[in-house]
Amino acid sequence: MAIIAIKYIYMEWLLTFGYIGMFIGAFLAATVIPFSSDILLIQLIALGGNPIITVITATIGNWLGGLTSYWLGRLGKWEWIEKWLKVSREKLEKQKRAVDKWGSVLAFLSWVPIIGDILAIALGFYKTKFVQTALFMFIGKAARYILWAVITLKIFPL
Repeated sequence: MAIIAIKYIYMEWLLTFGYIGMFIGAFLAATVIPFSSDILLIQLIALGGNPIITVITATIGNWLGGLTSYWLGRLGKWEWIEKWLKVSREKLEKQKRAVDKWGSVLAFLSWVPIIGDILAIALGFYKTKFVQTALFMFIGKAARYILWAVITLKIFPL
């Protein structure tokens, strides 16, 4: 219960900063910090924020947060994963084959709650092509926010 209250207070606080708060919230939501930028986007639009500016701000913030996760993954070493997380070399190689099969296209799914953050880290860890990964990540995140904006505008028309 306390975590929900803290998240609510945090979102309300970010909302007071308008688009800057949206950017910060979206950035943090794309990292391993459990936070919902979707709710922040809905609130900002419902309170009269410009939907286009809100979507652009959220997309760029979330995209940059996802790229941060990607680069953190890129810093990882197989030996660390084996030693500290107790993941076998065979399992890492199996995951690498799956990532290699789909490649940067997987970044399109980096918006999905919980697994998207892990996916962004994995894409960096397995060293997918950065430009393609960044492009697919941007498209996926933008599509998500556009969808939420459209739904919000249906419920709370301007």
